[in-house]
Amino acid sequence: MVNEMLKDYQLKLDSRFDIILAESGQLYDEVLNACRYSVLNGGKRIRPVLLLEFYKLCGKDDDCAYNLACALEMIHSYSLVHDDLPCMDNDDMRRGKPSCHKAYGESMALLCGDALLTEAFSIAAKTKGIPAENVVKAVAHLAASAGVAGMIGGQVIDIGDNTKSDDDVLFEMYRLKTGALLKTACAIGCILAGADDELVAIAEKFGEKLGVAFQIIDDILDSTGDAKTLGKPVGSDEKNNKDTIAVRLGVEYCRELAKKYTDEAYECLEHFDGDATRLKALAAYLLERNY
Repeated sequence: MVNEMLKDYQLKLDSRFDIILAESGQLYDEVLNACRYSVLNGGKRIRPVLLLEFYKLCGKDDDCAYNLACALEMIHSYSLVHDDLPCMDNDDMRRGKPSCHKAYGESMALLCGDALLTEAFSIAAKTKGIPAENVVKAVAHLAASAGVAGMIGGQVIDIGDNTKSDDDVLFEMYRLKTGALLKTACAIGCILAGADDELVAIAEKFGEKLGVAFQIIDDILDSTGDAKTLGKPVGSDEKNNKDTIAVRLGVEYCRELAKKYTDEAYECLEHFDGDATRLKALAAYLLERNY
């Protein structure tokens, strides 16, 4: 069920990205091509899927939330482009293809990330069919989660000296670097659907739990996964002398820990009146993934 759901969403989202990131016939088309290369490269689209599924869970069945879903994925994609740069993680591969800076050069990769971030908010602001106050609230939520107190803050912790970090520091990094956009995806879906603040907060809790579990599994895969299956180098944490929960506590314990966080995420869904079957299946899929 999950694979079919993700494929269906991916086709719909990619058709929109084809339009959003179409060549313009201008002298700056190279940056648009770099953006297309970075966004249309087989990502699972987990963040926009979470947004759209929570929108449905709160009773909406139209396509009005897609602009915010695309904006969210564009911000996620920009973070990956910058994350791969030599000044950050210095990774040459992403999803089985050369990283953006390997395909287009470092300068263009930097501008590609900047463009994706900026254009994301332009697309979000063009949302139609949803009350303006809900759109404004959703955009503000998105900006906060991508900013200093969100994803950027997590990245700052990640590139710092965490070789001797305690568990609290590592979990804070997970909560911000990975969890912030997952958390906001769930919240925005509810906000756009007009859900009350209590349900939005519960959706955020779901996303936060899911985000920690997601990053724990990522750390496990970096230690034990196969580069061909993952589509990116493995062992980068060790290469960069990064401490992780998987290294610190061991793979088996961390699998149990990821399951604990996933189970806690399931519990959040019990507060919604809608059918959460697909969201539960997605959470299980993320827990069991091998890429």
